Amino acid sequence: MLGGTPAAANPLPDGATSPTVLDGLAVAKYSVMVPEIFVAPQAVPTHMPALVIGSGFGGSIAALRLGEAGIRTAVLERGLPWPRDPNRAIFANDALPDGRALWHRRSFTGISGVPVATPKFGGVLDATDYANIQVWRGAAVGGGSVVFTGVLIEPEERFFRTVFDDRVDFEKMHEVYYPRARARLKASPMPDDVYRSQPFGHSRVWDAQARKAGFEPQPLDSIFDWDVVRAELDGRSRSSATIGESNYGNSNAAKYDLTQNVLPAALATGNVSVHHSHVVDAIGRDSSGRYWVDIRVIAPGGKVQQTRRVTCDRLFLGAGSIGTSELLVKAKALRTLPALSGAVGTGWGTNGDAALVRTCSLSEGLTQGSPSASRVLDETGLPLSLENWYVPGLPLNVGLIGSLGMVLDSTRASFRWDAATKKVVLDWPRGGNDRVVAALRAVHDKIARANFVGTGFPGLAPDVNASFTAHPLGGVVLGEATDTFGRVNGYDGLYVVDGAAIPGSTGTVNPSLTIAALAERAMDDILARGI
Repeated sequence: MLGGTPAAANPLPDGATSPTVLDGLAVAKYSVMVPEIFVAPQAVPTHMPALVIGSGFGGSIAALRLGEAGIRTAVLERGLPWPRDPNRAIFANDALPDGRALWHRRSFTGISGVPVATPKFGGVLDATDYANIQVWRGAAVGGGSVVFTGVLIEPEERFFRTVFDDRVDFEKMHEVYYPRARARLKASPMPDDVYRSQPFGHSRVWDAQARKAGFEPQPLDSIFDWDVVRAELDGRSRSSATIGESNYGNSNAAKYDLTQNVLPAALATGNVSVHHSHVVDAIGRDSSGRYWVDIRVIAPGGKVQQTRRVTCDRLFLGAGSIGTSELLVKAKALRTLPALSGAVGTGWGTNGDAALVRTCSLSEGLTQGSPSASRVLDETGLPLSLENWYVPGLPLNVGLIGSLGMVLDSTRASFRWDAATKKVVLDWPRGGNDRVVAALRAVHDKIARANFVGTGFPGLAPDVNASFTAHPLGGVVLGEATDTFGRVNGYDGLYVVDGAAIPGSTGTVNPSLTIAALAERAMDDILARGI
């Protein structure tokens, strides 16, 4: 079974292995609703030629390329194998999340500002609290592709060069790797018939308000299967994308995530296996030169079923910016990989993320669809983009218009090992998002003034909410902690193929396409020169 986010290094929160009665009832309920996620994971062989940690964009593409090259590869994923069904509610609803939504948390306050209580369970979204920032990432087979809003966009050349300098050839990315990633993921813009339908009235109002303020909206490519969205509109499928479901997965496969393209292709090579419910706690290298990986195999409710160590000749880290960085920072601190560079753990950023809301903006439709239709770009201050977004967590269209903002900001932070707590911590500075908020507020207020509407979410959330990031990037940066193709400095056979390699920003756009394209680029070089 396939479906869901990358394996990560974080241990489960305290108490995850001792569920309360409420947790037990939730597990029983979900076992009836989604029995597929309770299937026992396939055991990993004691030794493999290649291991990939994480099944998100980078990890999945690395596994596919290794499988196509005839290399036996096991993918280790902490999350569950969520199925898809046109009629069942596989995932939790954005408006009323439950244990299926969140990775072993008891409470969560999303963008709407409304706190919710949930049972502890292996849900698809990991919302991790660090100093002064909350980080959202996937926790399911398929990684972040299950929980993102689906946008696939190439950054402008000038912004790409600002981020990567001369470490990555933009022309080669533009001519080879971005097109390859778009084709593999089947990126496409929202069709006009979908755009004109009732659930996307907010998208049309968003565009009209942007134009009135002097901006020209640009269409966005997306990972959504528009035929499934049409099936929702026609009543042939249970509604999902058209009612604002996305952050916790699309039950009916409206979002064409990695469980429907790259991962099945990897399995079809006959050389790749995917092992869900495998939490990776530590990595290192033994005296024979083999890499070892310490794993906990967990039940959906969090109970540890098995602990073991497996080895490999080549280790590919695709656990996401947080997971990959934490594994390597821990390995350096505990000297299981003592030759790691001092650059490991540095260069982390939020991609300049923030959520924005305008009020008094009535639009057609009872609900707001989740796929994004368009974006605008502004360079009057810090370069930034605003994307048309639904308002997550609201079940009805009540005249609010949402945007996702991304700013080309240079604020960076580092991970470090805390010996007292025996955990990796992230030192995001207090006020680290102040420049992001100021830049976005100026543009957002301009649009609001031009349309005589308000900003903010009355009584709950601010006009610009930068308390979180859904796009964590950096920690093991290309050309600093690795070579320019992701080979980790100091260690042959150890590679980074995910967002940890990107220096904190993808130039005012969503990172998924860039992560996928860089993974393709890395695997071309790694396979050509011999792994």
